Amino acid sequence: MAVQQSICNAGEPWTGAEIAQLRRLAENNLSVCVISLRLGRPEVAVKAKATQANITLLPRNRLPYGRL
Repeated sequence: MAVQQSICNAGEPWTGAEIAQLRRLAENNLSVCVISLRLGRPEVAVKAKATQANITLLPRNRLPYGRL
């Protein structure tokens, strides 16, 4: 069973404050799922805005699965 996301801001224009918050959350290595819940936006919208704003969403301090 999938967890329903809170998408209260879906379809709304992004504010400068939301983009700054997206940047801070990404710098703290939070997952896209957690970022989307905190911003109230769908994961697809978070990924698209991060790409548009040149924000990296990859966790920089974690190794890929299967690597030690």
